Amino acid sequence: MTILTKTASALALAAVLSVGGVATASAKTCFKKAGVGEATTKKGAQFQVDEVLLQATDWGAWAAWMASGKTPGYTFGKRYYKCNKGGNWGWKCYGQARICKL
Repeated sequence: MTILTKTASALALAAVLSVGGVATASAKTCFKKAGVGEATTKKGAQFQVDEVLLQATDWGAWAAWMASGKTPGYTFGKRYYKCNKGGNWGWKCYGQARICKL
């Protein structure tokens, strides 16, 4: 399997494993999201969790974060991870964050 195929599969798996679900945030609303990510490295699995959290919140915020590291219209609070070696890719992380709509 190519690296690109593995990466695409990991992204799809992370999205499917999202625990937080899709929700529309109203103005000045804060909420907690949780998700699961898997990758060949711990840092990669944590990155997958971050992606899931933002994708479950707002695809536009996720796209901006991927491009610039910023989440316009949202504060993306401190993330908490619990990671273990294992899973299909080498590392599996469960994570959560407090996200607020500005």
